[in-house]
Amino acid sequence: MQTPPSLADHFLVAMPALEDPNFQRSVTLVCQHDAGGAMGIVINRLADYTVGELLDHLRLGTQNPALAGRAIVAGGPVHPERGFVLHGDDSEWNSTLHVAPGLSVTTSRDILEALSRGDGPARVLVALGYAGWEPGQLEDELAQNSWLTVPVDRGIVFDTPLEDRWRAAARQLGVDLSTLTDYSGHA
Repeated sequence: MQTPPSLADHFLVAMPALEDPNFQRSVTLVCQHDAGGAMGIVINRLADYTVGELLDHLRLGTQNPALAGRAIVAGGPVHPERGFVLHGDDSEWNSTLHVAPGLSVTTSRDILEALSRGDGPARVLVALGYAGWEPGQLEDELAQNSWLTVPVDRGIVFDTPLEDRWRAAARQLGVDLSTLTDYSGHA
């Protein structure tokens, strides 16, 4: 059996018919995809916390008001208490997964300590939780037309307002989501 190509470094753009409240109108950055399944971070769902609140909770604090006021995203329904920092460089931290050149995800405290001091990466997106798929599950969802796939655009991850990311990611394929129906079928 042939192994499907990895979707790491791709967005999963939820089709309008996807009704799962965890993923409706979502954009998920796939960080890892192999025979063991897939893991990603939803990048367009606002969490209930700011980076400043998270840093205060961890007793790190920050003197940078722009960082303190930055929103955190709800990265997915799995382990919503775990933090993930997407960053736009290849820095090495204690627990870093390099998704693609110039895009990594780190789960260790040392990156948060660096951010609180002003020494962290310039481009970051902090998430709580992640999305996970068992082996073959994501492929089944793709076959059911639940997702569009498109290569990651770092500008969407770090620069596009949260509320615009779903449409912006689909536009990379030339798709206007407002013209699609909210049901799917198979020919």
